[in-house]
Amino acid sequence: MLVYVVEDDPGISEIECYALESNNYNVKPLFTVSELRKALKDRIPDLIVLDIMLPDDDGIVVVEKIRKNELLKKTPIILVSAKSSEIEKVKGFDAGADDYLTKPFGVMEFSSRVKALIRRAGIADGSEEEKKHCLTTGNISIDEQKREVYCNKELVVLTYKEYELLRYLIINRGIVLSRDKIMENVWGFDFQGESRTVDMHIKTLRAKLGKEKDIIKTVRNVGYKII
Repeated sequence: MLVYVVEDDPGISEIECYALESNNYNVKPLFTVSELRKALKDRIPDLIVLDIMLPDDDGIVVVEKIRKNELLKKTPIILVSAKSSEIEKVKGFDAGADDYLTKPFGVMEFSSRVKALIRRAGIADGSEEEKKHCLTTGNISIDEQKREVYCNKELVVLTYKEYELLRYLIINRGIVLSRDKIMENVWGFDFQGESRTVDMHIKTLRAKLGKEKDIIKTVRNVGYKII
């Protein structure tokens, strides 16, 4: 299980990481929202521990943006803040946070909150459960744990974005997705590129899928979908 800890105070970050690692979680400490954005483009974690007062953005705003992202909207988030008033907690929950922890806090309380949230979210720790994470459509299958794609039982080597694009299309099978929607959810909520980026990646993805390329349909003047 992977947890991103976003905290600019090195002392508090160390406490949080220690508590998580003591419970056998894989932890990636991050110190800015910019670092979080880059990490999210690389891999979606099982849990995010997010400080509200960060040097480059407001944690509440970050939560709101995450919840608008199709690939991230169900990722559990614990907000951590020195602000303890009821109104601040309400803001956090209204933005989409799953829990709100007030500083200062103890290691035992932090660990207990994390375990409780993981139980509520239905996230499994066991390796046997992780093996079940597989997406399929037609003759194409995705092993989400290994980030591997198979076409007619043969491994297809994709770039990071090609993989994320195919995965996003498959989990929305049958739904027409606009280029803007694809860019928002595959390239990230802060991506400022052009919609032609999507077309180019669709082209290379189709080429790599070979005989199965026609599973990706173009919807003229709108976008794409997988049948």
